[in-house]
Formats: sequence, C-alpha cells, structure tokens
Amino acid sequence: MVGKLNSLEVCAGAGGQALGLEQAGFEHVDLVELDPWACQTLRRNRPKWKVTEADLHTLDATQYKGIDLYAGGLPCPPFSIAGKQLGVDDERNLFDVALRHISECDPKAVMIENVKGMLDKAFDSYRQHILSTLRKMNYRADWKLLNAADYGVPQLRPRLVLVAIKAPLINAFEWPRIVPRDTLSVGETIHDLIAARGWKGASRWRLCANKIAPTIVGGSKKHGGPDLGPTRARRAWAELGVNGIGIADEAPDADYPQDGMPKLTTRMVARLQGFPDDWHFEGRKTHAYRQVGNAFPPPVAKAVAIQIARAVGKISRRDAA
Repeated sequence: MVGKLNSLEVCAGAGGQALGLEQAGFEHVDLVELDPWACQTLRRNRPKWKVTEADLHTLDATQYKGIDLYAGGLPCPPFSIAGKQLGVDDERNLFDVALRHISECDPKAVMIENVKGMLDKAFDSYRQHILSTLRKMNYRADWKLLNAADYGVPQLRPRLVLVAIKAPLINAFEWPRIVPRDTLSVGETIHDLIAARGWKGASRWRLCANKIAPTIVGGSKKHGGPDLGPTRARRAWAELGVNGIGIADEAPDADYPQDGMPKLTTRMVARLQGFPDDWHFEGRKTHAYRQVGNAFPPPVAKAVAIQIARAVGKISRRDAA
C-alpha cells in the first residue's frame, strides 16, 4: 500500500462506520452528515476530522476525485419492513444521489450499508439498476447480507452491504470470513454497567440476559423515540429481562427491585452496538439514542473495510508502478 488510504463518508451519523474505517487504516478526508447532533458527536469525539453538515443533494463530489473509498450508510426507511417500503419513490432514498457522487469522485472502491429489507423481491430491479450503473463506471460490485453477531457484536443485526471495486482488480476483494467465536450475551456485555449503582439483582439479571440482543432500532426523525422498538422487539427484550419501553437516564440503584426488569441506558445500548465506552453522543436522550440505534456497528464496518483496504492497496501499488 502506498501511503495511508483515504475515504469520503456520507450519511456518517454518529460515526459507527467511520470508527470501523479508522480502525481498518483509513483516514477521512470528509464526513458528510445532515443531522446537527450527529455532526456535534463526530466533532467532539474526533476534533481533527473534517465534518461537513450538508444535504447530500447539494454535495459536489468532484472535489474528492481519486479518493480510495466512497462510503456511507444511506437512509434505511425507504427499504425497511418497518416502514411503507416505498423504495425509489421515497424522498429519503439517496442511492441515485450516491451514484452521482461516485461518478463525480471516481473512487477506487465503494462501501454502502443498508437494511435487509432491500433484498425484498420488490426491489430486485432497483438493486440490479445500481449494479448495472456501477458496472458502466468500471466497477465490480456485489451485495452481501452480514450479521453483526458473526463479528463479535452481541446483537442479531443483519445488514446489507454493497461493495464495489474498480475492475482492474476484479478478484482482489473477498468478503470478510466469519471467525468462529463465542459472541458474548447481553448479560455478559453490559453486566458491569447494569450493576454500576449497586443494584442487588444484577447477578440474577445477568443469567437471565443470556442471549444476544434483538435488532436495535433508532427510529427516524418523523417516527420513533427513545425506546427499544415496536411490540415484537419489546417482547424479545422482555425475554432478556429488559424493559424496552423507554431508555433510562441511569442504571438501577440499590433499591430497585431485585426481580425487576430494568431499562437500558444509551451507553448500554451503544456498547451493544459495538461502540467503545469513551465515544460520547451529543444531544438529549432522544437525539443521542437515535444516533446509537441507527449506527452501523464499528466491528462490522472494520471487518469489511480491512478487506477493501487490501484490495485498494493493490490498486494503489499498481497505479504508482
């Protein structure tokens, strides 16, 4: 690899994907995000990162021509089974905007994350449109459904990832392999946080919360507040001894009933998403939790980005030869 690899990330959110890319060796030339609270989160945690608060429709990506990686977690509601699945007809769909950016900045690789719902048959032609458009731009592209639990994240979180690599190295990229491991349960992952204020039922609760978490949802600007999801998700959380109706401000104290069902704090949910404990989320509870719930788990982003770095590194060496 010649020098440090660089990336432009759009819809950067609270930095889940950005952290994974950083851990894989990428330097960010810019992180573009519309939500002001998420922008504050990025700036607080990484003051040296360039963060641009902007609508993607207004972004001229020609200024980043020749970057190594164009990455992003495009809005999920257009394809989510929890919504109306309007797809291309949803005003929040930004895939065509991203394709324009890719044409403008001509990156060596592309990495875009979205929800499993995009695999629905209703979107077959649109997925093919995306692949065909990338092929015309000389990319080899593919979709892959990845589950966060396969990469050490204690959560059942399937995410669809699109990776495109410039055609000169059509066989240079390989999807990350699943490394056999015993992913920690919810209880094992956050027991210390649950017990932090002396709750006497923490040890019992840890044994009850002996599975990985259901998919954590963050809601959208129009819908969803600080809670762990709709009725079905709350039932799954209840089986783990967690009250999913709302997010707590702090862990249960010593007087909390030993057989109670505590609510999780934003920090607890962030750890279940794979964020490090020193990553701070700006804004009040609703804003902070939404950033956490909508994030791409850093360990999954890192696993994919490492594979991209290996492929793009070969391209960089070839270009420099």
